[in-house]
Amino acid sequence: MGLNESKGNMYSWVTHTWNTVKGACPHGCSYCYMKRFGKQSELHFDKKELETNLGCDNVIFVGSSCDMFAKDIPENWIIRTLFHAQEYPNNYLYQTKNPARLIEFAHELFYLDRVCTTIETNRFYPKIMGNTPKPEERATAFSKYPFNRFLTIEPVMDFDIDEMIELVKLCNPVQVNIGADSGNNHLPEPSREKLLTFIGTLSEFTQIDQKRNLDRLIKTW
Repeated sequence: MGLNESKGNMYSWVTHTWNTVKGACPHGCSYCYMKRFGKQSELHFDKKELETNLGCDNVIFVGSSCDMFAKDIPENWIIRTLFHAQEYPNNYLYQTKNPARLIEFAHELFYLDRVCTTIETNRFYPKIMGNTPKPEERATAFSKYPFNRFLTIEPVMDFDIDEMIELVKLCNPVQVNIGADSGNNHLPEPSREKLLTFIGTLSEFTQIDQKRNLDRLIKTW
C-alpha cells in the first residue's frame, strides 16, 4: 500500500497514513472503522512497507488501521517501523489505546512527534471496548509520557462529567480532539447539554478541536 494520502475526517492536519502492522487489531473494539471493510486478515507485519519512501515535510499517521502498540504486537515490529520513520524528515502521529506500551518506546520517538491516546469515556463498556485497557488505566499511563500529549475523545460515549474531566486533566494534553460515532454503531452517547458543559470546561485549560461529525450531537436544527 505504501504512503497513502489521508482522506478521512479524523484529523485535518494529517497529510498521509502509513501502516506496517496489518490485519485484525488485537483490541477488537466493536466500532472500529476497519470492520466496515469486512473480515480482516490475520495480524501480520508487512515488511514491504519498509521500502516506502515517506518523503519530507509530511504529517504521517503511523498505524492508522491497527494499533501498533497493542499488547500482542511484537517489539521487533514496532522498532523496525520507528527506525524507518526516523530516516525521513516528517512529523509523525502515533496513537494508541495502550499508552503504557508506547512509553516503553519513548526514547525512540522524536519530541516533536504527536503522540495520542483515545479515551472515549471514563466508563468501561467491555462489549464495545474489547481488549483495550480501561480508560483510567490509559490516562494514568499517558500522564507519564515525557513530551507533548494529544488526546482523542472519539467516538465520544456517555460519561460522568466530573470523572471524565479529571481523566483529561490527568493526561494534561496540549490538544483534545472530540468527535462522534460516524459509523452508526448505536453507541451510548451523552446528551447535548452534558457535552456542551464538558467542552466548555475543557476549553478553560486546553485547546479543543471539534470534528465535523460532532454537529450531530450538539447542534439543534
